[in-house]
Amino acid sequence: MNKRLLNRLALALPLATCSLRTLAATRTADATPWPTRPVRLVVGFPGGSSPDLVARALAEAISPALGQPVLVENKVGAAGGIAADWVAKASDQHTLGLMINGNLTIAKLLNPAIPYDPARDFAPVSLLATAPLVLVGATSVGADSAADFLARARQAGPQWSYGSPGVGTVAHIGMELLKSRAGLQPVHVPYPGNPQVVNALIGGELQLALLPPALAMAQVRAGKLRAIGLSSAGRSSLVPELPSLAELGVRDFELEIWNALAAPRSQPTAHLASLSQLVSDTVRSPEMRQRLNQQGWNVVGSSAQGLALRIAADTRSLGAVIAQQGIRAQ
Repeated sequence: MNKRLLNRLALALPLATCSLRTLAATRTADATPWPTRPVRLVVGFPGGSSPDLVARALAEAISPALGQPVLVENKVGAAGGIAADWVAKASDQHTLGLMINGNLTIAKLLNPAIPYDPARDFAPVSLLATAPLVLVGATSVGADSAADFLARARQAGPQWSYGSPGVGTVAHIGMELLKSRAGLQPVHVPYPGNPQVVNALIGGELQLALLPPALAMAQVRAGKLRAIGLSSAGRSSLVPELPSLAELGVRDFELEIWNALAAPRSQPTAHLASLSQLVSDTVRSPEMRQRLNQQGWNVVGSSAQGLALRIAADTRSLGAVIAQQGIRAQ
């Protein structure tokens, strides 16, 4: 048995031991066993993106307890909308979605023509993890400080561009809000995912972006990007050395990204109850907490109701930004 397999078993066994008790108790009450074949976990962003990394960590951790493989499938496009629609329409009872804020909240507000309804077509399972975003800049700008960088951004106006992983993502909505709060005017350029945004920043095609902490700081510490500030109200334990944008004089700007697990609304209630408990227990275990912290996430592992409440709150707050800024799907 090789070292890599031993490491995986070391991670999986304590999670499986804890979670199997929960799953077994539920199955006793529910005469229908689930799952009966491999489970598909659909992600709307490319390999190496933050949602993809969370999905793969979760799939590896819960597979032993489910007694079936959990297979991650990347269906990229439309800011995660293609994957969301796929999950919404799945009727095989073995398809789940690793979703981001936008897909479960304001997608319909941005584009009434999308073929799924976040409020109607999904069953919440668990809010997995949250994180602030890091405002990063291209090193080619050559600013002396974060304050100098923001001053240059204001002076550049629409000559600068910013990237996001798609129209309607929180990075897009957040940058539009930041433009109004900080007096900036960069032009939006959507990409399939954040890895492509990073490449464009390093290559000088973009000057600004809001990125997840782990992805941003890896490039910052390698000297390839410049960190400006965090989208949180104060400093974060994920990157304690980085100031918030509020410390730099940007007022009324606070934003988080999050990942969640959702199922098609057609999924049987008994399956959802056991799955929600399993995922919540797994995500909050010491092993997964450490793994997700290393990926740049604050662990939550909520109940299904907890995710439903967060969806409602973010739909209101992000919807207000959309209305204020007049943002529409392009």
